Amino acid sequence: MKAQLQIIVLSAKLKENKKNWFGPSPYVEVAVDGQSKKTEKCTNTHSPKWKQPLTVIVTPFSKLIFRVWSHQTLKADILLGMATLEVSETLKSNDMKSKFCFLSHVDSSPSSDIADDPSLPNGHAVGSTGSPSPSSGALRPPRPPRPQRPPPPSPQRPPSSTGVSRRLLNWEQRVDQNGRIYFVDHIEKRTTWERPEPLPPGWERRLDPMGRVYYVDHISRSTTWQRPTAESVRNYEEWQNQRSQLQGAMHQFNQRFIYGLQDQLAPTANKEFDPLGPLPQGWEKRTDSNGRMYFVHHPTRSTQWEDPRTQGLLNEKPLPEGWEMRFTVDGIPYFVDHNRRRTTYIDPRTGKSSLENGPQITYVRDFKAKVHYFRFWCQQLSMPQHIKIHVNRKTLFEDSFQQALFHGKFIDTGFSLPFYKRILNKPLALKDLESIDPEYYNSLIWIKENNLEECGLEMYFSVDKEILGEVTTHELKPDGGNILVTEENKEEYIRLVAEWRLSRRVEEQTQAFFEGFNEVLPQQYLQYLDAKELEVMLCGMQEIDLADWQRNTIYRHYARSSKQIIWFWQFVKEMDNEKRMRLLQFVTGTCRLPVGGFADLMGSNGPQKFCIEKVGKENWLPRSHTCFNRLDLPPYKSYEQLKEKLTLAIEETEGFGQE
Repeated sequence: MKAQLQIIVLSAKLKENKKNWFGPSPYVEVAVDGQSKKTEKCTNTHSPKWKQPLTVIVTPFSKLIFRVWSHQTLKADILLGMATLEVSETLKSNDMKSKFCFLSHVDSSPSSDIADDPSLPNGHAVGSTGSPSPSSGALRPPRPPRPQRPPPPSPQRPPSSTGVSRRLLNWEQRVDQNGRIYFVDHIEKRTTWERPEPLPPGWERRLDPMGRVYYVDHISRSTTWQRPTAESVRNYEEWQNQRSQLQGAMHQFNQRFIYGLQDQLAPTANKEFDPLGPLPQGWEKRTDSNGRMYFVHHPTRSTQWEDPRTQGLLNEKPLPEGWEMRFTVDGIPYFVDHNRRRTTYIDPRTGKSSLENGPQITYVRDFKAKVHYFRFWCQQLSMPQHIKIHVNRKTLFEDSFQQALFHGKFIDTGFSLPFYKRILNKPLALKDLESIDPEYYNSLIWIKENNLEECGLEMYFSVDKEILGEVTTHELKPDGGNILVTEENKEEYIRLVAEWRLSRRVEEQTQAFFEGFNEVLPQQYLQYLDAKELEVMLCGMQEIDLADWQRNTIYRHYARSSKQIIWFWQFVKEMDNEKRMRLLQFVTGTCRLPVGGFADLMGSNGPQKFCIEKVGKENWLPRSHTCFNRLDLPPYKSYEQLKEKLTLAIEETEGFGQE
């Protein structure tokens, strides 16, 4: 294996010849494996100083030959001395490491100093400082001008298979007058307090036309003026990874949408949606200068504030004496009792609230219609030419979520499904706890399924809560610390513990959230949504990659070639994006995918891929385990049966944390 070796010829001390008036003009020639490199000549001197780097190609078995010549003008150059160095023998004799090598020459002539440069890979440090010796002819180092320590061992790579190591010998370690260690770079002629390190892999040091040093990164094809270190390269790579992940998350966030808003509203962007339907023939809706709506009846050339469609829904029976029906700015009817000087939304003729006479949408999975209806009421609440600015730092965080919902913006991260149910003021069940804390849920299930008296458990209607190392006791009911849990009252205990874990434990924070959330938009406009639909409206949904879904799905007791699996993916392929999202919510508990797609799905115990398991009989409905991202799919006999059962499970059943 060949490697590049850079040798720096420093200086030499030559024996003076009194017969000649002028000194020699020495230069050094380095020969190895048929290569020959020469230094510049130093004129008329017995103490030449070259400090010139020479680069040669060597192998672990190369033999370096150093010759010191005296340049002659009219005749051949004179050989002053010669020395040899075998790379392998030098490494072996120095435990695969070498700082300096003192060489002996054949003739009594002096030799030169040699040292290597660390900027090239797989280099080896050799060096000699020579002066003539009358007795043995060995080269001795000259006395330095000031005391100095030998260069310290610098960070290096372990020896390679070729036996060629890497050193930093263009640097010198010195000690100042205060005893502090500093380092001198003889190439760049600078000093530093920090111990020098080799360049990271893939980096190269270069000089520009102005003689300035810069560094080239061949991996990223970039340059910099600052000398790179292993730590700086590692920090830059971590920053790049974090930046790419953030950009991927932002790209995914920008791709979110709500079903129907882009595809359905775009063709009819200029057409106003009205859940009450079209006006009767001859009627027209207009807006006055104050933004209030009124209705024009063209056959009779009359106007009125009342919506003719709402009047048609009212009972034709006349109002009692002294009563009058009026309408709010939003077109909602209310009744005035002039006898008692009171107003009410309750119709005195039927005893029902006038709010119930409006358009009632039954609970169906028509998410598009619900979104249109919600946007319609948001438009009705806004008053043209009126701007209400109310800034309150106390509820700024809570108001922002409702503002996002009101203006159709998305939030980056959402909440758990049980919390969405609390926003909608819907009751929570024990199964909602599983998606938040599976271990706590399993412990309550164990209490429910086992006899406490036989197990000898002594529990009371109280729970402990630890905050910053301080344990406090909370009673689930009055004097609960003295009430023992028995077989007769354990159902009540489980219900109270689940309620405390889901709501009462953070009641103060939740109430603050609801106050800010409901201040922007009354809760009654969300009554047609369920928890999953509210999550989609707040967080949006993204295009689901079916190929990525299939590629990152595992099977238990099924195979990819099983007919039930083939039918399952056929059914998913026929779904639109909204139904795929609902299937994803049914199995994983959320409509959001990680940045890495299905490959990075997370479960309660860490990374957990989408799983389909063969469980149950053909007359069973599919079941979901949101904490494990697992779908229990029974072995159905036909595609139609699988489609019917799976649709029924997604749309109608209530699973672990699902509606």
